[in-house]
Amino acid sequence: MKIFRLVLVVGLLVASAFADEGVRATPAPILPKAFGGWQAPSVQSSPDPAVADPTNAALLKEYGFTDVELATYIRDGRKLTVRAARFKDASGAYGAFTYYKTPPMVTEKFGDQGASLNERVLFYRGNIVVDAVFESLSAMSAAELRELAGDLPLPRDNTAQLPGLPAYLPRESYEKNTAKYVVGPVGLEKISAPLPAQLVDFGADAEVVLGNFTTSQGTATLMLISYPTPAIAAEHLKKIHETQQPGAPIFDKRTGPLVVFVTGEVSSNEAKALLASVNYEANVTWNENTHVSPKDNIGSLVVNILYLCFILAGFCLVAGLAFGGLRVLIKRRYPGRFFDRPEDVEFISLHLSEKPSPGTDS
Repeated sequence: MKIFRLVLVVGLLVASAFADEGVRATPAPILPKAFGGWQAPSVQSSPDPAVADPTNAALLKEYGFTDVELATYIRDGRKLTVRAARFKDASGAYGAFTYYKTPPMVTEKFGDQGASLNERVLFYRGNIVVDAVFESLSAMSAAELRELAGDLPLPRDNTAQLPGLPAYLPRESYEKNTAKYVVGPVGLEKISAPLPAQLVDFGADAEVVLGNFTTSQGTATLMLISYPTPAIAAEHLKKIHETQQPGAPIFDKRTGPLVVFVTGEVSSNEAKALLASVNYEANVTWNENTHVSPKDNIGSLVVNILYLCFILAGFCLVAGLAFGGLRVLIKRRYPGRFFDRPEDVEFISLHLSEKPSPGTDS
């Protein structure tokens, strides 16, 4: 009976662990039912990128799209349409944000980054991009969207880390809202990059950021390609030089694992100045924990060892009682048949301690 109870307890613990894992695997809802006085009668969710954007479904998938939620909020007879797309990490959300952002938009402080144009507001927070369209704006619309941004679920691990490549874009003469971050051939084609995807080679874990800059002759395009190592970057730059077709002049250089290109309406001196403003810096950081996590706590380790000892001792006790009880039961039901049989207990005795009898050989 005790063994049955023990097995039952272990089974319940294992089932509970699997249930907790299933709960963690279920994605959290993106949009709240209500915020800032706005109420949503229903929220539509879908894992299909075509539901989020039929025209750019392949691009969203390339950025790591996972699911989308659509809702129409109502307040005082006004409507607010919200589309929230979630990605595997913050890099994908940032890339989608840069793609949808257009130069006429005004920079806003919503979420991590935001932009607006008339009644439309676009922002991202963590790994979620939100596209909101007001039926009519009010003085509290900005505060309401900031409340919505605060209600969005955030990733809990390193998926919240943003790409570092866009930070290398120069600030001087930069045309606002023209930076585009892409991670695949679909995005590269949609932003009309000066180099084709086969030369960039996204199979080598390349990342691309592109931006426009004002020059004395018009607009120049600066394109940065990041590769895993400087050797891979040098190899690809050499390949680009070998296959470069005649046409518009392209100025380039390599700095560390970055390959930089400048093309467009730009003079040679301005192109060289743009190239010179991009320089790779390898930063080595040392992060030391300022607190002791449960995993690193020696006290928790000792307590867990004691728990393990008690569990093993309990298993040994239960096994010993079961074996002894089974032996006693069998001996009572079948005496002399399985245990303590006469032929098993007899043994040969040499009687070494006894003295030999008179007349016998010693």
